[in-house]
Amino acid sequence: MSRMTMAKALNAGLRKALEADPKVVLTGEDIGRLGGVFRITEGLQKDFGTDRVIDSPLAESGIVGTAVGMAMRGYRPVVEIQFDGFVFPAYDQIVTQVAKFHHRSGGRVKLPMVIRIPFGGGIGAVEHHSESPEAYFAHTPGLKVVACSHPNDAYWMLQQSIASDDPIIFLEPKRRYHEKGEVDETAASLPLHRANLLREGDQVTLLTYGPMVRTCLDAAAAAQEEGIGVGVVDLRTLSPLDLETVYSQARRTGRVVVVHEAQLTLGMGAELAARIQAECFYELESPVLRVTGYDTPYPPSRVESEYLPDLDRVLDAVDRSLAY
Repeated sequence: MSRMTMAKALNAGLRKALEADPKVVLTGEDIGRLGGVFRITEGLQKDFGTDRVIDSPLAESGIVGTAVGMAMRGYRPVVEIQFDGFVFPAYDQIVTQVAKFHHRSGGRVKLPMVIRIPFGGGIGAVEHHSESPEAYFAHTPGLKVVACSHPNDAYWMLQQSIASDDPIIFLEPKRRYHEKGEVDETAASLPLHRANLLREGDQVTLLTYGPMVRTCLDAAAAAQEEGIGVGVVDLRTLSPLDLETVYSQARRTGRVVVVHEAQLTLGMGAELAARIQAECFYELESPVLRVTGYDTPYPPSRVESEYLPDLDRVLDAVDRSLAY
């Protein structure tokens, strides 16, 4: 068991994948000599060479398009998008090629590739550096979308994603990069597409993922001090959703609050609320509530704390749920 930051855990996961399979190739802007803007790939080009850790041109569409060709020829490319807001020049490649090629070829061609995207706010960045684009990709058939929240998950989920034959959007909560946690390097604790019940609670269930997991755990601990039992589920995978775990916890407490940074309208919370209220209607004690970012462009950094869900907003939703 080792204690490391999420950034170091991701680096260690990439290193293990490169060692395990010579067909694994990393590509992205400044990932080689610099080690990436967040230093996730630091030291990997020195150890594995410029043919396997490739500094690409400043062209996201070209990076992803080239990775498609590599995957078709038997490689397992891992693409780094520098910031979430920079993924959109590659959006055409992702939704028309990456997501559809397996289906288009009648299952004969697989695209085993991972697209790593640092996502979310909370780092005081400028415009286009604090987006939450997960719903765009979870909405797209043919893509799998996962989001780590802890160093141990970062280490194992990245390796599991690289080993998968499916194209995967791998979301990394950038404001959690430097938070430390225990990493068990002997075995993964869960399969890739399984949600994780992080905290038991018998009155309200919080469903969340990525950067909001820590916020929800803090809210649950604060609620416990007031005698309120709040459970926390880390979804981990947004497509496919682990609905078995979601429904089980919804039925157990009868009250559910979904928490995410992305905007409210047509976000992951809307899908979860619709499914829970369709499948668990008679077990619910209150409507499924959502705590999210607002339906505005991401604000300037000086006011981002007003935009991002925080402990008080989560606790307010818990109180509103219990008031029904």
